[in-house]
Amino acid sequence: MPIRSLSRHWSRHLYLRIWLAVVAGVALLMLVVGWAWRATVEHHAAPPAPREWLVLNAQGDVLASTTRAGPGAPLVFEVPLPGGQTLPLQVQRSGERSAEHPRASAMHGMPGTGHGSEGRLPPHLRQDMPWWAKPSGFFWMLGLIGLAVALGLYPVVRRLTQRLEGLQRGVQRWGEGDLSVRVPVQGDDEVADLSERFNAAAERIEALMASQKSLLANASHELRSPLARIRMGLELMNSPTDSDALARSRAEILRNMAELDQLIDEILLASRLDAQEANIGTVESVDLVGLCAEECARVGARFEVPEGLAQLEVPGVSKLLRRLVRNLLENAGRYGAGSQDATQGGGIELSLQTLGQQVLIAVGDRGPGVPLEYRDRIFEPFFRLPGASERVGGVGLGLSLVKSIAERHGGRVRCADRPGGGACFEVSLPQSKTANT
Repeated sequence: MPIRSLSRHWSRHLYLRIWLAVVAGVALLMLVVGWAWRATVEHHAAPPAPREWLVLNAQGDVLASTTRAGPGAPLVFEVPLPGGQTLPLQVQRSGERSAEHPRASAMHGMPGTGHGSEGRLPPHLRQDMPWWAKPSGFFWMLGLIGLAVALGLYPVVRRLTQRLEGLQRGVQRWGEGDLSVRVPVQGDDEVADLSERFNAAAERIEALMASQKSLLANASHELRSPLARIRMGLELMNSPTDSDALARSRAEILRNMAELDQLIDEILLASRLDAQEANIGTVESVDLVGLCAEECARVGARFEVPEGLAQLEVPGVSKLLRRLVRNLLENAGRYGAGSQDATQGGGIELSLQTLGQQVLIAVGDRGPGVPLEYRDRIFEPFFRLPGASERVGGVGLGLSLVKSIAERHGGRVRCADRPGGGACFEVSLPQSKTANT
């Protein structure tokens, strides 16, 4: 059980598994290479030539020669003497044993021979092989090289897995509910790319969650106002009143119910547009000239198009693009008009033009305009300019829907000043590549 728990503890650390796998691979490779190298050297090595031993006189003349019969065998010389006789001479290296020459073995260790008690040469006469040249020394050398490789690889592997552990801790904290957590991005490899993608996804989800919370909070506030007016109207209907007051109460209730219905519809549409995977309708070629002409005729706004432009198509969802144009015109009539004539469409102008591969929809009014510091915030859900009254209608979702619809169609929207006074809202959409050629 302890061995199993220890192995499980080691297997949970990725850097240990990578490091051990690399070390094991290097060690196995070194052993295979070492074995192959030794086998090759031994296979191609020439057998040692037999060594010839000579006996010389003082003048350097060769008196006799011989070779060793085998490992450990003594050297036997036949030295000729004057008179035709021969002198058998046997030489035995100290420390060597020969069963056939016990006398030579008995001479081992005698005083004056210059050898130690164990038959070895004195240290100053011995020439031992270096440790790496011995058969076992080669494997020791491989072991030291493997150890050096292991020590050098450990910090590299550990640095890699430390970033993975940091990413793991960030994902764990994010999964526990801390949507603001971000992981550090180091380097430019796959781990850094994964960290960047996680940060982008976390930021997107955090923004969506904040948008949903804001939408719910503002929607609950906006729903209370018409509900309270409906409740008050019902109470007034129960009290004894004349027919005219009863009719006004009934009309007010119907107006508030229509406002509730519009608010719910806009909230649902905003939720679908925020969900990127939601089906928002069939994409087709939409003629903006005809669509804008119909919406301008409905509110009595002025419509301008370049001369000779009878058709201008963009790819998109027809009902969403109609909602975009209608919201811009209603916003201009609601907040950008002061007089009764302006409320009926006077002073509101919609123009269409092409800029390269973009189609520009511009809706201008003659109202007070939008202060520079609020030109980005007016596209936030439920935002109203300071001092705007709820009596003019609207809940603050119209321009937010315009921005969402434009972005879902690959476009953008901005607010600018209109020459001569007022505000101008410009929406740019990508033009159809084939329909307008």
